Amino acid sequence: QVQLLESGGGLVQAGGSLRLSCVASERTFSPYRMAWFRQAPDKEREFVASITWSSGSTYYADSVKGRFTISRDNAKNTMYLQMNSLKPEDTAVYYCAAGSAVYRNDYWGQGTQVTVSP
Repeated sequence: QVQLLESGGGLVQAGGSLRLSCVASERTFSPYRMAWFRQAPDKEREFVASITWSSGSTYYADSVKGRFTISRDNAKNTMYLQMNSLKPEDTAVYYCAAGSAVYRNDYWGQGTQVTVSP
């Protein structure tokens, strides 16, 4: 069983930045892709960004394009989400996920809270 652990969340003012990390426990970790999702209170979980593990191809939700950057360090089994120009609308619990195919999310982290004040 692969375990994912997010970190880096916190409280920031609008316009500020945070960098989230997600590390996988498996030494031979090699998913097809990893992704970030977020869930605000009383809202459904929504897609934020994804990155293929091999090529590093990225995809972003329209709401974060130009502000967030997803990246990964394969050797460290770690994925990152650099979040700039944060808005109150970005407030949510952010989850990392790993999948063995394009639209699969086989493993999930516990989430890290991001709160953006006005």
